Amino acid sequence: MRSAQVTIRAVAVEPGEAFDRVKDFATYPGFSPVVRSVTVLQSTGDEEGHSDWEVYFRNGILRWSETDTFDRANLAIAFTQIDGDFAAFTGTWQVRADGDDSLIDFYTEFDFGIPSLAGILDPVAERVFRETIGLVVSSLFGKAEVEGDEALVRAVEIARERAQEMRAQEAEQEQAQAQAPAMTAGTG
Repeated sequence: MRSAQVTIRAVAVEPGEAFDRVKDFATYPGFSPVVRSVTVLQSTGDEEGHSDWEVYFRNGILRWSETDTFDRANLAIAFTQIDGDFAAFTGTWQVRADGDDSLIDFYTEFDFGIPSLAGILDPVAERVFRETIGLVVSSLFGKAEVEGDEALVRAVEIARERAQEMRAQEAEQEQAQAQAPAMTAGTG
């Protein structure tokens, strides 16, 4: 089984607020082009939920459904795949105070169940998890940064720039499409 771990510092954010933002999985697609969709289906109460995920991976889309267990008292979230493209996929989120800041720890273990391709797929998946979680979670806060891994810090900065460029291009395309019917109507 392969694992991936990321720690993000949310500057001047109280741990309870950080926990509430992190658990709002439905917002994640707005922060990373890698996250295609997240559909959150809340169960009874705030302690357990279910979410369906689609994430771009290599030349396709990874899909899975997971059970999410929210422990607000301990600022922890645990998740386990119940159906999907992984043979096994589990993980945790933990939020903790560090002075006036919050540290958000993400940890996952995963297995695609294809031993002959593990040497190729697993390192790529680990990189995608780390970069995507680093980008999404650091984007949830006004000031946040990945901790302890300069290469990952740079990769997240590049991913953030790329995501901003993609959003700007999408906005330009939407604006051009909105103007096209008006221009066509005026020429007829």
